[in-house]
Amino acid sequence: MPETLEALELERTKLYQRLQAVGDFRPGTISGNFRKCGKTNCACARKGHPGHGPQYLWNTTQRGQSRAQNLHMGPELEKVRKELATHRIFLSLCHQLVEVNEKICQLRPFQEVKDEKELEALKKKLQKQFSARWHKK
Repeated sequence: MPETLEALELERTKLYQRLQAVGDFRPGTISGNFRKCGKTNCACARKGHPGHGPQYLWNTTQRGQSRAQNLHMGPELEKVRKELATHRIFLSLCHQLVEVNEKICQLRPFQEVKDEKELEALKKKLQKQFSARWHKK
């Protein structure tokens, strides 16, 4: 059964509503790390010892910059974990929204230009707009 324009617009509206209800989110990952302190008489210096930890670290890269932040076990770690899960929901909704909008764009008809002069003016405008992009190198 083909999707109608009206059904797709309704689906898009529902996605926008779900997007508004997303709440706090942030991108990144949480890693649990074990580290050796470097003291020769510490237990972590023994062979087979995993090291001190786990120490939890939130990692992200934004605008080409890597960032990391230590997280304390408990409410802080749980808060960031929930924000990362919410970010995945946000990305999923954005992906769905793009898919629905592409379908809407395919189904929505374009406006016919009946006046020959108006059509020629539109063609010239588009030719000028796109040819300028091709020649810029």
